[in-house]
Order: sequence, then structure tokens, then C-alpha cells
Amino acid sequence: MNNPIISFKNFGFQYRAQKRPTLYDINLDIYPGERILIAGPSGSGKSTIGNCLNGLIPFSYTGECTGSLTVDGVNAPKSSIFEMSRHVGTVLQDPDGQFIGLTVAEDIAFALENDCVPQDEMHETVRKVAQMVDITERMEYAPHELSGGQKQRVSLGGVMVDQVRILLFDEPLANLDPATGKQAIELIDDIQSRTDTTVVIIEHRLEDVLWKNVDRIVLVSEGRIAADLKPDELLSSHLLTEHGIREPLYLTALKYAGVEITPEKRPAHVDTVVLDEKDRRRVRDWFTSAPPAAPKPERPVLLEVKNVTFGYNPEIVTLKDISFQIREGEMLSIVGRNGAGKSTMSKLICGFEPLTQGKVYFKGKDVTNDTIRERAAHIGYVMQNPNQMISKTMIFDEVALGIRNMGLSEAEIREKVESVLKICGLYPFRNWPVSALSFGQKKRVTIASVLVMGPELIILDEPTAGQDFRHYTEIMEFLRSLNDQGVTVVMITHDMHLMLEYTPRALVFNNGRLVCDEASSVVLCNPDLVREAALKETSLFTLANRCGITPPEAFVDRFIDADREVRDNGR
Repeated sequence: MNNPIISFKNFGFQYRAQKRPTLYDINLDIYPGERILIAGPSGSGKSTIGNCLNGLIPFSYTGECTGSLTVDGVNAPKSSIFEMSRHVGTVLQDPDGQFIGLTVAEDIAFALENDCVPQDEMHETVRKVAQMVDITERMEYAPHELSGGQKQRVSLGGVMVDQVRILLFDEPLANLDPATGKQAIELIDDIQSRTDTTVVIIEHRLEDVLWKNVDRIVLVSEGRIAADLKPDELLSSHLLTEHGIREPLYLTALKYAGVEITPEKRPAHVDTVVLDEKDRRRVRDWFTSAPPAAPKPERPVLLEVKNVTFGYNPEIVTLKDISFQIREGEMLSIVGRNGAGKSTMSKLICGFEPLTQGKVYFKGKDVTNDTIRERAAHIGYVMQNPNQMISKTMIFDEVALGIRNMGLSEAEIREKVESVLKICGLYPFRNWPVSALSFGQKKRVTIASVLVMGPELIILDEPTAGQDFRHYTEIMEFLRSLNDQGVTVVMITHDMHLMLEYTPRALVFNNGRLVCDEASSVVLCNPDLVREAALKETSLFTLANRCGITPPEAFVDRFIDADREVRDNGR
């Protein structure tokens, strides 16, 4: 067997500012040409492992290393970031944080310019790399003009000009729509097959990464390696759920149906999992064992958008003739590819942008010409990144900010704020600084600062982006509890699991048009719509087809109901 290209031996690391180590006794060998997925819950240490590989630890994030780490023959902790960049190319979670050049060509050429490569050689190398990552048609574009998937291709090209032997991807799917995420995994697969590069992917969206094969999954928990197994072996165990990682939905469905999952069944992908006739019959029997849920009574219309057309400038129309209704007490998703018009629609509902054409009604009243402040009394908006909304140092002051100008007494303000903090599970921290909170807790602070205004409708942009399964569940169960208390919840999301699990209905946008307003299960069981709107078919759809169940959306609904019951009983 070849010598490992990456070798951790009894490796540990403790950040200078922390009392305890983040990594303990890591022993891990990765061999040339392997594709390794490093998974684990937030705070497990998986990103720290990645930062040790590319030299950010200990040179940017200082601390004490113990044991040894060899990367492509280099003693990594004793090297430098510059030296490590010759061996490890890193593609960040947010490509925008990686761009240097004013155009795609300049960005790819940046490392070559630093090395004073002759121009003719530089142009040839950039051309070859751009061809490899399929971005040749966008060479003169500015990076900010590209789609999410194109940005990732440029980032990949920028690190490949050095002909690195190791590619490190840090949560490559976090900011991509479902179809683009799928393309990103296909791109990684294609690049590796052509270059035999060693690939390390850090990601908690397991099912999406396993769209293409990986050699091993390294499961990290509390700073230690909990498992280092082939995908079929890991997915046949209970280790994922024990460590707070969501297993693929089709596997959960098979388990609910009483199908035993073993490595011999090749469970790493829904297309390859081996199902005999007995297994398929068990799935069909499970599907028919519960009657369909009774339809819920229709509630009054809360918000109506009627014939809305909008463009940020007169020449370009961003939204075209959009009409839909949202009913009181609903929980629904707005989905579609990046740039489809989802966020623009939410800005128009909140009054952040003036309408070009059309009307917005709230409880039957025309609010088209209402100010942002007037609409904020009924409609709340929570941004994806809580740090972009927070302006006060202390939690209480942040939540109280919006009602300070309402003419309330200090006692009334305190009563309102403390009431909302209790709803949001933040009351014990009311006198804490915001900086002391986790990302998920900060998210709750921003939601609290909106809820204190008393809105009947709350719109959230990517509420679970970048969250592991545990934090995702905490946030979504919290939003579900708000919905149970009568708050109508609308979520802009790329997360198809969220859409299925929590929102019975979805509005699908594509190229500035509303192309579908349907049940979420119906949306993700429509291959044509999935392709058109850059979504991703649920693996439950594939499983239903393999087991001969029709209509597949009924099987999806059966699974969602069963999964909800299991989770509610497990609380």
C-alpha cells in the first residue's frame, strides 16, 4: 500500500484562548487519491482538523499542537501557510471571501502572478484550469456577477493553478441551491477522476455529499474520531443518529418499515441499496398501514400578493406578474434557484422596496403604500445572518430596540421584552452580552427582536443555513412552537428536508416567476419542476418508485407524518 499523504499521529490541538483542547489524540491516515468525508456536529472539531491541514492552525489560529501531523511529506505545524498552500488547496464555505481579482481570469491567475510566472505560461495555465472547472465562458466576468455554483468553480480554479495534491472543501454546499450543490459534488468527482487529487470534504449534509461515492467517512465527536468507516458500514450502524447527524431519509423510511440495514445491502445511495421483494413488500405494507391524514379546514387569508411586477431598474424585470395568498397560521416555504426572485419577493412584502406594479393586501387591507414601519407592526423579517441585524451589546437592549419609540413606559417595555425572551428560551440570558451567545442563540435574539413588535406574519431567510442537525432541529422546533401559538411563518430556503418536514406548502420561483404553488411533497415528486427550478428530488420519491408505490407524494406524506410522530414521542 502507498504511504499516506496525510498522517495524524496522536495529534491534539488547544486554542490559546480556550481552557481545554479542541482535538484529542487524533490518529488518521489518508492515502493518495482517496476521497474522505469528515462529518460531525457543530463544535465537534471537524473544521479544526481542516484548519490544521491547510496551515491556518497554528499560524493564524494560534495554540498548542501535540503529537505529529504530516501533509504531503511536510511537517505541517512546523511549516507555514505559504508552504502548505503549495500542497493543500482550500475552497471555503463562502466563495466571496476567497476572491482577489476583478475578473474571473485575474482571480485564477493570482497565485501565478505572485510567483512571477511568465505571461505566456500564465495565460496557458489559466486557460487549462478554466477549461478543467468549466468556467471558460465567464473569464471576463466580475466574480460577484456569477451564480453560486460558478463562484465555487472559480474558487476551485484559483487553488488548482498550483497543481496541489490535496483539495480541502469546507462545507461546500452551505450557500448553494439544491441543484447547484449536486453539480458541485459532480464537479469534485470529475476533477478528482481526471487529476487523481486527494479530496477531503468537511460537510454535515451527508446525503447530498453521498450523491457521488466517497471512500471513507470520518465521524468526529467532541474532538475525537468516533468512527472511520466505509459509507456502507457507517450507514448500517447507529453511529450517525447517536452523534446528532441526520441519516439519509430513505434509510430512515426503510427502518420505519422494518427493513434491516446491513453493509451487504449497499445503503450508501438510494439507487444502489439492495432491496429484495420481501423488503419492497414491507415498505408497501408500512405505507398502507396508516390512513391518510384528514384535510385541515381552510383558514382566512392573511396576506395577498396580486399581479406584482418589479425591477431594480427599468431595463430589467426581476419579478413578473406574481400572485398568491398566505392563510392565517400557515407554515410555508419559498424555494427556487439562486437569483430566482425569492428574497426580492420578501422585500416587497415587507415594504423594503417600492412596487413597480401590483398590490399587497394584509387581512384584506391594501398596504401597498404603507411605510416599512407601518408594515412592521404586522410583518416581521429575519435575515439569514443574525450578525447583520444585531446592533446592541446587550440582549435585553437588542430585543427592546424596536419598541423604544412606541411611547411605552419602561415597565411596559420590560414586560414585553421579558415575555418574548421567555417564548424564545432566552430569559435566563436577558442580562448577557450578545457576544456570549452561540450562532443559534443569536438567531433567536433576532427572532425575539421581531416578535416583540407583535407581528402576525414572520418571514425568515434561510433560518437553518450552516446548522448541524441538532441546531437545525432546535431552530425549526422553536419556529413550529411559534406557529402553534398563531404566528404565520414563511421561510426562504434551499433546504429540501426543511421544506418537506415543516412546511406543507411551497411557492416555487424560477426566473422571476411563480411557477408552482403546491404541497411540498408534490413539488419534490415532480422531476420536470425539480429540473426547472434547480431543486432536488427527495430520495423518498426514488424509494417509492423502486417499491412500486403510487402516487409517490402520498408515500412522502406518510413518512413525514411518521417521522413527526417519532420525534414528538421522543421529546
